[in-house]
Order: sequence, then C-alpha cells, then structure tokens
Amino acid sequence: MDALNIKVIVLSGPGTNCDRETLFAFQYLGTQADEETLRVLSKHTEKLHAYHILVLPGGFTYGDYAGAGNIFAVEFSHSLGNEIKTFLAEGKFILGICNGFQVLVKSGLLPAFDHPFEAPSVTLEANTSLRFEDRWIHLKTENKNFWTKGLPGIIILPVAHAEGRFVTRDKKALRRIQTEGHVLFSYSTPDGGQPKYPDDPNGSEDHIAAITDSTGQVMGMMPHPERFVLPQQHPSHTRSEFKGEPHGYLLLANLVNEARKRFG
Repeated sequence: MDALNIKVIVLSGPGTNCDRETLFAFQYLGTQADEETLRVLSKHTEKLHAYHILVLPGGFTYGDYAGAGNIFAVEFSHSLGNEIKTFLAEGKFILGICNGFQVLVKSGLLPAFDHPFEAPSVTLEANTSLRFEDRWIHLKTENKNFWTKGLPGIIILPVAHAEGRFVTRDKKALRRIQTEGHVLFSYSTPDGGQPKYPDDPNGSEDHIAAITDSTGQVMGMMPHPERFVLPQQHPSHTRSEFKGEPHGYLLLANLVNEARKRFG
C-alpha cells in the first residue's frame, strides 16, 4: 500500500486554526488527507472508520474560555467515544498537536495507562511565564519506537501556546509516565542538557513535551511538526544553517509509514 492509500482525517472545531497547515503536511507526505468538523462527524460517525489516522490540530477551540481544550474534549468523548474505542481497537492512530494534545489529555486518551477515556491524570496548564510563547525550541528524543525512527537525538520544532505546561495529577502518575515509557520528547538545550526558560518554554514537569498512550497508537505533543515539513519553513533556511530533512517531516513520515506497514 503506498502513502496515497493511507487516509488521514483532520478534525476541527470552532477556534481551530492549524487545520490547513496540518492538511498540507499530510498531503505533502502523499496521503489522502481530509478535513471534517466534529459537529458534522458526530452526525456521520461511520465515516471515521474509512481513515487510518485521526489528527486533532492546534488552535484555540471555543476560545479556551473554559480552559484550553476542555469544551472540545467533552464534545469529542461524548459524541465519538465508542467510535474512537473501535478505531483504536482496529490498530489505527491518533495524533494531537498543541490544542489537540490538550484535548487528548483532558478527555483521558493520554496517557491512558489502563484504557481509553480513563479519568485524566495529567493536564496542560498556563505557561509559567504567563505569556504566549512563540519560538523554535530543541527537543530531546526520549523513546525509541516507530514515532522516532531515524530522528536525531535532538530535534528542532516551533511552539506556539499559552497553556502548554505539562502537569501530572500526583507523583505516582509522573513516575508511571517516566518508567512505563510514555515520554516521547522533552524540552532541552541545544546540546541536550537540562533546560531553563526559554529552552523549556512553559515550565513542564520533567520538561515533558510529548507523550504516548500505553499502546503507542495515540501521541500528543505541544510543538508543531506540521510547521516544519519544508526546509523553507525554518527561519535560517536562507543561511543554510539547517542540514538534512526537516524534523517535522521525518516525524510525520514515521507515522504514515507505520500506518502503511500495518494496513498494507
């Protein structure tokens, strides 16, 4: 099965603003990528099962008025909960980026220690700077799996968020996330050292930037891989300071390739 046969659905709602970049990224990777609103999909839930990858893109759904991702998370789990469980049981994939990550943790799909839609054990709160952080950052690769295949130990991606500080419910939840291999990326200095602000843009516990669920099928991250799939998207591209394939491209290509292997 080539990438053209891999189908991606980008799920949007009121306040989503990264849907077009996300669509472009997956179309650039050769998949059939479509956008649908949660409201429409909730009325035609059978459509979901035609897809292999579900992506929740960034933005400010419902204006973050009740906390980032909260309202969308409630609607998402209420209207699509059973379909999402089936979707995952079929071995398919969910990616949440920025606001999408917020939705996944608040709906209990991440870290999902024991089952999907469990009681939330982590959240994403206001940055310690109390500012909207919009910058390029370094990430340390913490786990070797299909998501990180071929990635260097340190990658670079942009962030753009006001509520990205990863916080766990208690020390037990943090310990499980660390010891059970849920951490995919953490914020770091350019040489892989322990970061301080602004290298860690939000003050996350243990500098956590991205996690997966227990199966590895669900992944959420605050940085934006869809904004670095072309060399020209890097701020230093005219000075040739970045070498190799864009790290967002490599990360998303790993997801597409895993879907191709699984459903080919």
